[in-house]
Amino acid sequence: MPIITDPLFWALAIPAVLLTGISKGGFASGAGNSIVPLMALVIPAPQAAGIALPLLCAMDISGLRAWWGKWSRRELRVILPGGLVGLALGTAAFGLMSDRQVKLMVGVIALAFLARSLWQARPGREVPRPAAPSWLRGGFWSALSGFTSTIAHAGGPPLAIYLYPLRLERAALVATSVVFFGVMNYVKLVPYFFLGQLSAGNLLTSLILLPLAPLGVRMGVWLSGRMSDRVFYRLIYAMLAVTGSKLVWDGLGL
Repeated sequence: MPIITDPLFWALAIPAVLLTGISKGGFASGAGNSIVPLMALVIPAPQAAGIALPLLCAMDISGLRAWWGKWSRRELRVILPGGLVGLALGTAAFGLMSDRQVKLMVGVIALAFLARSLWQARPGREVPRPAAPSWLRGGFWSALSGFTSTIAHAGGPPLAIYLYPLRLERAALVATSVVFFGVMNYVKLVPYFFLGQLSAGNLLTSLILLPLAPLGVRMGVWLSGRMSDRVFYRLIYAMLAVTGSKLVWDGLGL
């Protein structure tokens, strides 16, 4: 069971787990998942995804406890079927993509999410009216979310494109996202096992980082409602800009 000994990996992995847990706890919940982009700077992206999955599953349990019963059943009926379809497609594509291709995809998603977030936050932008629920839009974006979530746990941005315009109440938005990704992550355990991503070395690395997962979620629940999201968003966006650019660079072989 080889242990990752590179100090840079641990220097990136520890804050990545905490920041992702804080986001899953409901504080700045649109900040995205930073685990795979940061880990993938040091190790292959598929290995980073394998290490991250048990940690995300632990965060999902803590998140469900914190936001139990506050989800939107209507939206879950729309997005869960599409997410499972995307998960199946992602499983089929997982073994066909090289490490460079996965890094390129993760980097592009990170930069696209960053660009969209900054565009929406531009000064003078009018707040649009809430969008109407749609089986077609919800099915498409949730399927894309399930696909990117399976490849690199990067399903947040596609799902946000559908859910955010609905302008759900904050607790309902967070709880609905927690349930969706909780289902996705626990179902992913099966294909990840058969794809060899839950190896003894990956699981041991996850076990070392595991105490940070519920700690990050608790920090997110505590911070939610006590502090402005602005500083946290700026921190996450700065990390996404740097890591996304580096992953695109590496993915293109420049």
